[in-house]
Amino acid sequence: MRFATEDSDDPESLDPEDFPTLQAVARFAQTVPRVPWFLHLGEPLTEEVRRIAESYVHALGFPDCAIAVISDWEEAGDAAESPGFDDASWEVEEQLTAGLMDDALAVVEEQELATALTHASAAGGDAAKLAIEEAAALAGHSDPAFLDAAVGAVTKACYQAALLLAGGGDEDHAVVFKYKLFESGRWPVGIIGSTFNIF
Repeated sequence: MRFATEDSDDPESLDPEDFPTLQAVARFAQTVPRVPWFLHLGEPLTEEVRRIAESYVHALGFPDCAIAVISDWEEAGDAAESPGFDDASWEVEEQLTAGLMDDALAVVEEQELATALTHASAAGGDAAKLAIEEAAALAGHSDPAFLDAAVGAVTKACYQAALLLAGGGDEDHAVVFKYKLFESGRWPVGIIGSTFNIF
């Protein structure tokens, strides 16, 4: 995630003395529209992207997962809708998210946190919607359920990243690596069986 961004000029920004971690969330939200969402879907994985993916599955607790690239839109749609998604990995990620919420609420008031999370998530969703619609149009793909799933994945990733920042979390957390995969223009679709699929 890109933390080193300019400070907000918004005079109504929260006082850093009150909630300093929320300033990091605000700066994060400003960077979201500049991420190259879905720019490299289906392309061969670079060594850097593969390294990030391996870091993600290790941080999530599934170090034996193979990293696989999804090469076309139909295959990606099948994977995104597959009922065979690894329930264990989904459960672990949900537990990590709950832990991030606890960490954030320990340092930020609930109402202020909710406002910050909503802002960051909405920024992600808006940017992702434009990006996936453009990518889909170029690819001749128009399945609305698939497009919604892509937007939802980005919205969740931004929500998790904002939670991490609000709680003052570290750079080695699984949600950081997941967000970095999105930053690389990919869609980390998820773990099916013993394979981590990336579009």
